[in-house]
Order: sequence, then C-alpha cells, then structure tokens
Amino acid sequence: MAIKYTKQDEFKPGRGYSKADWDAVSDNPELTAEQLAEAKPFREVFPDLAAGMDKEIAKRGRPTLEQTKKPVTIRLDPDVVDAFKSAGKGWQSRMNDALRKAAGI
Repeated sequence: MAIKYTKQDEFKPGRGYSKADWDAVSDNPELTAEQLAEAKPFREVFPDLAAGMDKEIAKRGRPTLEQTKKPVTIRLDPDVVDAFKSAGKGWQSRMNDALRKAAGI
C-alpha cells in the first residue's frame, strides 16, 4: 500500500509538529526539475560515511556463535513432530536435545 503525501500550504495543529517547526522549514522552496536531475545518490556523495553506516548496521542482531546450527531437511512421522510442537515454542531445540541424548552426545 503506497502512502500518498500532499503538500500543505499552511500550519495545521495535531500533525506531530509544532508551529515553530513549521515556521523553521516552511520557507524552503521545492526543488526544481533541474535540481532533481542533478541530485546524486547518498552513497556516491558520501562513500566513507555510507561504509561506516553499513558497518554499524552489520553489528546489529544476534551475535555470532562459535558453533552454529546446521540446517537440514529431515522427514519425520507427523505424530513425532506434533508431540514436540504441542509443548509450545522451542520445540526444535527440544527435538535437538532429544536427538543429542539418543545419539549419546
């Protein structure tokens, strides 16, 4: 679903900004077609800053583990899967623990 933005010609309260905010930016003219045509991508204008941002974004999320899990495809009887799923979230970890125990690991 696309969001449609419309230009406002006057301040209207209750839209998430104050009259002072409106006054601070209301004198900015719209860009012309020529100015838009000359615009360059952020990464082209500020390559070092963009690279730094990429590094910071890459730091987010779960930290890497020493030993990661290996994805596999396995066919199991439906009642076995249902038994583990019926106990709620974490059923895959419980199944992994049961397999480790059965393998003597």
